[in-house]
Amino acid sequence: MNRRNLLVLVASLGGLGALSLWAAKASGAKLSRMMMSSSGMNMGGMRDAADRIQQLPTGAPLSDLVKLSNTATQPGQFNGVIEAAATQHEFVPGLKTEALTYNGALPGAMIEVFEGDHVKINFKNRIPEQASTIHWHGLEIPSDHDGNPTVPVASGADHTYEFAIPEGSAGTYWYHPHPHQVTAKQVYRGLAAPFIVRSKNDPLSSDLGDTILVISSVSLDVDGKISENTMADQFNGREGDHVLVNGTKQPVLTVAPGSSRRFRLFNATNGRFLRLAIDGHNMTLVGTDGGLVSSPISGLKELLLAPAERAEIVIDFHGAPGSYALSSLPYERGWMGMDKPAAETITIMDFALAGASVQRIELPEKLRDIVPLGEAKSRKRIEFNETMGMGNGMMTMGFQIDGKTFDMDRIDLKSRKGEVELWEIFNNSDMDHPLHIHGTQFQIVERERNGEVFPVAFTAWKDTVNITPKETVRLKIRFNLPGMRMYHCHILEHEDQGMMGTLQVV
Repeated sequence: MNRRNLLVLVASLGGLGALSLWAAKASGAKLSRMMMSSSGMNMGGMRDAADRIQQLPTGAPLSDLVKLSNTATQPGQFNGVIEAAATQHEFVPGLKTEALTYNGALPGAMIEVFEGDHVKINFKNRIPEQASTIHWHGLEIPSDHDGNPTVPVASGADHTYEFAIPEGSAGTYWYHPHPHQVTAKQVYRGLAAPFIVRSKNDPLSSDLGDTILVISSVSLDVDGKISENTMADQFNGREGDHVLVNGTKQPVLTVAPGSSRRFRLFNATNGRFLRLAIDGHNMTLVGTDGGLVSSPISGLKELLLAPAERAEIVIDFHGAPGSYALSSLPYERGWMGMDKPAAETITIMDFALAGASVQRIELPEKLRDIVPLGEAKSRKRIEFNETMGMGNGMMTMGFQIDGKTFDMDRIDLKSRKGEVELWEIFNNSDMDHPLHIHGTQFQIVERERNGEVFPVAFTAWKDTVNITPKETVRLKIRFNLPGMRMYHCHILEHEDQGMMGTLQVV
């Protein structure tokens, strides 16, 4: 396969791809420094970015994730308790920081279930003075148990979520809050956790391991408090000053030379785009948001994860003993206003190759069958919009879909249960926007940029797709369960400010 075809193939995943295909993008710097005065930046409780200079230690071993205990006594059932609460956490040894956690862990407690399992979660919202929900991101479950903002759980209240895991849905999912207008703050304060659905017949060898890498971010003031958003964060999505993996900055994982390892990657940040590459090594893509791809895709030098996207990869560590960095390379995602981050390569974590060499593990040629959704019976078109204006003596930005700001009392779209639809999403703005659709997985059909159409090279299951400025993405989707579903930009600050709609499935 030649390089051009490989780049098109990877980009067809929807956000997983190489920078070459996205290079000709507008910067999106609509606002001048004069418009973004320091007095304006501190209005509404937003702190100046200069206060965010707390340093974090690096180089600790990669942390294992806490697992949520299953209290069910019957096979095929998973019962658990999840408590969201303010917790004292030490990002810096000896310095206490109040964060929000699920069950006291950061990231939150990982849920592991099998296809076909029945899940029952007792959620305890102990966040002071804020409602919350749990959204089961990417899972096909009943809408009234999916943590939509229309069904808030009050501070101090309990709520039971109960649903079955569909057969054939083994994959890499996650859960996080979804309350009206405070989702971004609850996530950047720490509320996010992986949800793994396993197959009883996984085609990938258990000798590959299965390492979870939850990539998040944090910004701390000099006193150790989690920083409030600046206006740049509100406009562009909070990238965070420090990138964390499993809750620590730039951890180290020791692996044997020659070994092959399976990793599940989560972009659990509010607004940071991760263009991932590994020193001296390629990656093999084996899965996307909704599970394994049909066949391994090898030879990838980099992988782009937009906020909320996940991927499964295998790395063959063929290098000589030493240290190899997993990095996030510069990516032009568009930017509004001042405080644009420098275009720099950031080390996410390090792999230390040490010990006796081992044998590489061959991957099967076939991983699963993915049947294309087929002919669409109906069509929908939505458009991402940004607006700019003045309010209270300062510049304001609006983030909308189809020229409308989210209204919980309005139904924006209607779909029929079981009917295949073709959606066309046009990003009529100056920055990237990753679209997430609740309650199902979809298949990307093609992208169109500057009048040129790029069909997908293979079919994969996705629930989040990145859309670059002035780009159109077409996808096929089917909702198998009735009810209300959200669709929105997964830059969480944009979601909170109204870049979201409500779909009714009948």
